[in-house]
Amino acid sequence: MTLKRVPFRRSAALMAAAAALIAGPALSAHAMTPAAPGGQQTYAGQARAVGLTGQQAGELQRQVDAVLAQQPGARQTSANTLAIPGGTLTLPAPGQAETRDLASPRTALACANGHLCITDGRGVNYDFYRCGYYDFNGVGDGTFNNNQTSGTRARFYNSDGSERWSHVAKGTGTASWTPVFHIRPC
Repeated sequence: MTLKRVPFRRSAALMAAAAALIAGPALSAHAMTPAAPGGQQTYAGQARAVGLTGQQAGELQRQVDAVLAQQPGARQTSANTLAIPGGTLTLPAPGQAETRDLASPRTALACANGHLCITDGRGVNYDFYRCGYYDFNGVGDGTFNNNQTSGTRARFYNSDGSERWSHVAKGTGTASWTPVFHIRPC
């Protein structure tokens, strides 16, 4: 029998994704928020506190686990928000009309001054606030708000690393995110 050699980075990512799919249901009810003054609350508890059912909270955690498996360096910070290289990613909660961080659901997501914010076709919000070159997994048609310092150029790249398009701050617009594989906010 001949074994096909798979690059380590790719095989490690596939193993991590498989582990997340297998362990996701078991971990979803036990994920804890980072230590916080005044007590801890599970991420599932955060989701239930805003009206999600146990099934919806489990589905949301499986989505978070999939992002964690895809994005090296990502870290869950609330039931539906992750710190990712360069910024944050907030997933839409099942059954919720508007994407919000479930840790503070009464506060609408806003694009702060100095940030590049993107909402993809699934309603996933990306908020980049650090300069660098980052992998991007947005899908579908969505919007962007380049709220960085006036004149700062955000660049969007194809899978081969060639520049697809760019936008000079400040401004907003629409874009198809499916062909964008990398982002350089500034």
